[in-house]
Amino acid sequence: MTTKQKTIATAVSMDGVGLHTGSTTSMTFRPAAENTGYRFIRTDLAGSPEIPALVDNVVDISRGTTIAVGDARVHTVEHVLAAMVGMGVDNCLIELSNNEPPVGDGSALPYVEMIQRVGISEQKHDREELVIDAPIRYVDEARGTEIVALPNDKYRVTVMVDYKNPALGSQHTGIFDLESEFVTEFAPARTFCFLHEVEALYSQGLIQGGNLDNAIVIVDKEMSDEELRETLRRMGINGNAVMGTNGILNNQALRFKNEPARHKLLDMIGDLALIGAPLRAQVLAARPGHSSNIEFARKVRRLFEKQQTVRRYQKSPTEGVVFDINAILKMLPHRYPFLMVDRITDYDPDANRIVGIKNVTFNEPQFTGHFPDRPIFPGVLIMEAMAQTGCLLLMSKGVDPESKLVLFTGMNNVKFRKEVIPGDQLVMELTMTQFRFNICHLVGKAFVGGQLVASAELSAAVVNREVAT
Repeated sequence: MTTKQKTIATAVSMDGVGLHTGSTTSMTFRPAAENTGYRFIRTDLAGSPEIPALVDNVVDISRGTTIAVGDARVHTVEHVLAAMVGMGVDNCLIELSNNEPPVGDGSALPYVEMIQRVGISEQKHDREELVIDAPIRYVDEARGTEIVALPNDKYRVTVMVDYKNPALGSQHTGIFDLESEFVTEFAPARTFCFLHEVEALYSQGLIQGGNLDNAIVIVDKEMSDEELRETLRRMGINGNAVMGTNGILNNQALRFKNEPARHKLLDMIGDLALIGAPLRAQVLAARPGHSSNIEFARKVRRLFEKQQTVRRYQKSPTEGVVFDINAILKMLPHRYPFLMVDRITDYDPDANRIVGIKNVTFNEPQFTGHFPDRPIFPGVLIMEAMAQTGCLLLMSKGVDPESKLVLFTGMNNVKFRKEVIPGDQLVMELTMTQFRFNICHLVGKAFVGGQLVASAELSAAVVNREVAT
């Protein structure tokens, strides 16, 4: 069942200080057209550059998630993005007069309240969701982190944290229905840190806008109240701070018994918004953090790009076929007698791998002269077939076949091991080893009946169509 995309009904603003940079910022949410997604706009910079909220634009995860395009960057985007996802907003322009959103009380609630003040407007286009149809897993053994996405008909997230700290202990939480649970159960969960981290974070140029009202500080080291106040004074934070007796600085009351775990879930929803599409999956996470969230988001983003490419060209899905000949005709400029790929059976942008098939028949014109009495498929055409297959992999890298051509530029370590004759089915496996500055390098192998018949290292250049012609 499809749902319509949504944006906010009208503009709404708030002012405040950024958590990590300490920058005073005015932030405005504005309605955006269908398929815009979330875009941060730095109105304080020349030309008001836009930074799409996509995982490919993540440049730093020191403590929060920072995105950038060129010299324009925005710090700590995850709480704003979590509010957008939790409120069901698909498209929004987020204008900032500085480099970080106002922190508010350290939760996503202030941003939710902004959206609630102006309301949400339904748009005409259908929402394009990313449906997880097979498990996706990310593991970081060093951090003890594991994240897995499983097929599900709704977006659900479960988080477990264990900091081996008596004040925090092991905690878990889960959200099973964004619409009914997010605003009341997760948006109010505030950011937190440990007391032993505070001074080190400040000396690293982080938490410059932090204070006792916008973060939970968990006591995990012994010091006197006077030592505590002196530590905070060095950071520019004044006040009658005390160590407290409940494990939280100043005896601050938690909004939820498991508030830290709920905030970790909030962060994860914000970070996974950088995939660029609403998820339909059950996400299970043990000890997640921004680093693992972003690496997991990268894996899922590659899957989304694959799904987008397949949907764009392959209109009628068929078992065992990723792209049929009709899709290939839309993607490659070649035509008779030089189209050398009949079908794509495997396409994995995350692994930079593709598998194609070329059916060799006696009716092909090259057999008229190669050789009349012993027809052999020319080796140079095997190379061409592998190159064309590899070109199709570039669709996942943003190469638009309507405006670009891929030109063969070189072959290395070419080996032919067995003749290919009419009636054979050539199976070509291509792996992209590098794509930089519009030059791609591929390693290819061709098989017939499971036997290796040819291999090579290939290179190609991506050029504009008008330049090529």
